Amino acid sequence: MTLRLLIGTANAGKAAEYRRILAGLDLDLIGLDQLEDPPREPPEDAPTYAENAIGKARAYLDATGIATIADDSGLEVDALGGAPGVRSRRYFGEDVTAEQRNRMLLGLLDGARDRGATFACVAALALPGGTVETFTGEVRGEIAEGTSGAAGFGYDPVFVIAGDGRTMAELPNEEKDRVSHRGLAGAKLRARLSGEPR
Repeated sequence: MTLRLLIGTANAGKAAEYRRILAGLDLDLIGLDQLEDPPREPPEDAPTYAENAIGKARAYLDATGIATIADDSGLEVDALGGAPGVRSRRYFGEDVTAEQRNRMLLGLLDGARDRGATFACVAALALPGGTVETFTGEVRGEIAEGTSGAAGFGYDPVFVIAGDGRTMAELPNEEKDRVSHRGLAGAKLRARLSGEPR
């Protein structure tokens, strides 16, 4: 039986990644933009990725009655004590573009020797009946000296994957979906939805 699954995000980049990661499964994937009266995006004000992801997934499920996948993710920079972390989108201000955020981050790390960083993601699957499951993914790397690459979104142009040398924004979609924090969490979600062992 085909499962209707709402991709609970207004972020077009995230939605596209989930569509690719879950392609080929017996799912009717629905984006918020396909709903006649889409609910407002729930706040991301919890202290952890998991709490934010679960809160968003439950809120969208409650508002629509449709099983929902939602996530929260962030960039944790060692030299900044793990910041921006759970506040990655808002760390440099509410109305700041991704390009501006990347420039400000590079400015904070100007001359820093420790450029280690982690991209982290927690995806939450909320099902009718109250069940919520979470799936995590992390990838280690470092912050580049400048931006590079035109693909991806957010901090992708400044995050160099450990042992690879390329930024997330330089990877083809298929490769990014295999190695990124969201791709790793999504692979666990995909296994759960297809009935494969995780």
